[in-house]
Amino acid sequence: MECKIKNDLGTIYITEDVLLRLAGYAALECYGIVAMSSKRAKDGIVEWLGRENLTRGVQLRLAEDGSLDVDLFIVVEYGISIVAVCNTIIETVKYKLESMAGATVRRINISVEGIRV
Repeated sequence: MECKIKNDLGTIYITEDVLLRLAGYAALECYGIVAMSSKRAKDGIVEWLGRENLTRGVQLRLAEDGSLDVDLFIVVEYGISIVAVCNTIIETVKYKLESMAGATVRRINISVEGIRV
């Protein structure tokens, strides 16, 4: 899956890996998020990922209308409002994907996989 942007001069193709990284970096720059996590559905083990592997904490799906659905798996800091952190992440990720990549974001789903003290 890639994002296609057409203009008068030609077509711009943005790969899925770039979109995954954009979403991951945008989420990590929000206050209250400690790490991205990758949940292996097979055995339920949650892995905490550093900046080099943050694309595994993000999943993208292309909707029928060409917009993106984004799933984020995160670990939050203890003592911070989870709702406030998630709302900030949703706004930031949507803004970054739309402004930097020209993608249309339909939905952002956040799964809080852990809390770090």
